[in-house]
Amino acid sequence: MPDAFRRDDRDVHPPLDSPPYKSTALRHPKQPLVYLPHTITEVTGPALGPARVGELDHDLTRQHAGEPLGERITISGRLLDGDGRPIRDALVEVWQPNAAGRYRHRWDRWPAPIDPNFSGAGRCLTDTEGRYSFVTVKPGPYPWGNHPNAWRPAHIHFSLLGTAFAQRLVTQMYFPGDPLFPYDPIFNSVRDPDVRERLISSFSIESSRESWALAYVWDIVLRGRDETPMEAGP
Repeated sequence: MPDAFRRDDRDVHPPLDSPPYKSTALRHPKQPLVYLPHTITEVTGPALGPARVGELDHDLTRQHAGEPLGERITISGRLLDGDGRPIRDALVEVWQPNAAGRYRHRWDRWPAPIDPNFSGAGRCLTDTEGRYSFVTVKPGPYPWGNHPNAWRPAHIHFSLLGTAFAQRLVTQMYFPGDPLFPYDPIFNSVRDPDVRERLISSFSIESSRESWALAYVWDIVLRGRDETPMEAGP
């Protein structure tokens, strides 16, 4: 498990300093990174098992008294290692803005409505085949002030945890056909256009549920030739 969550390929993942994404200039390391070997502390505990996942944590539309506004969707896929083997019992967490493109966060103050029935966060454990699944609403785009008329494409943040917090990886999932892709420096910080496509989910009419929700499918590969780009890691 620890090896599966190690980030290696510098040609796949975005650089820590990406000038078009302005805030990276303030927070990227200014000195060469020092790589520390994992000890027993990093590769064991705390236990990230079923006790950390509530009954409705996977369904972001049922966590409040009423239903949230917006287009109900399902997102599912598999968490795989570089050889295509499923990674089971991994904690998958998501967070996102609501259908109007606003996060339920004190620092998000742009004039879009807050949905009292949507917190925008969920979690689940992968099953024996590495599958995860969430029910949510499709997030809206939002302005972020990086450059004139800057808008983020609709996206959902994913956090992946192995057996310890030191193995945490973070990435973003996008939706097909978004017209904001060419203008977003975060999306385009993944320099290889073919690799960027790995961040985009696929619409699935087969997995859509009639008269209830459209479905998007997105597999996450942690290492190897088809590795999914990640935002964080050693």
